[in-house]
Amino acid sequence: MSSLARNYVLIVDAINYRLGRIMMYGIFVMIGILLWSSISKTFFLPSLWTLETAQFAMVAYYILGGPYSIQLGSNVRMDLFYGDWSPKTKAWFDCFTVLFLIFFLVVLLLGGIESTKYSLQYGERSPTAWRPYLWPIKIAMCVGFLLMILQSVSELIKDIFRIRGEEI
Repeated sequence: MSSLARNYVLIVDAINYRLGRIMMYGIFVMIGILLWSSISKTFFLPSLWTLETAQFAMVAYYILGGPYSIQLGSNVRMDLFYGDWSPKTKAWFDCFTVLFLIFFLVVLLLGGIESTKYSLQYGERSPTAWRPYLWPIKIAMCVGFLLMILQSVSELIKDIFRIRGEEI
């Protein structure tokens, strides 16, 4: 069983590490979109697509970068007590709290899947002048939620190994 758990952690961590490193460059995509928006408003006709495209890029940036953030432990914690605890106590606490995170992410994923199915079935579009289809960003959100669930389970497995006094 520990071999299976180790392989799971290694595979999930590798996927989310690579995707996270790629998504880091999403900030430059957003800068480019917003730069074009400023240029087009100043020198040409304003583009209808720039604001909404920047919003979609921002959603993809945060949601697909989330698993990498979990992996690095750069999520926000209340360190009032946590910072002084031993690694084993932190692992026990993290094992407990990650279950709430997994539950929350499963709820988000189930809602996202239903919303994506609706969007695909009815060809849902944004109610703006540009009217882009919404299913691409909804699919990206579902993929991000799924990857965050997988990464959370990976962190749970790592914490269980820490409690047992082992490292992966």
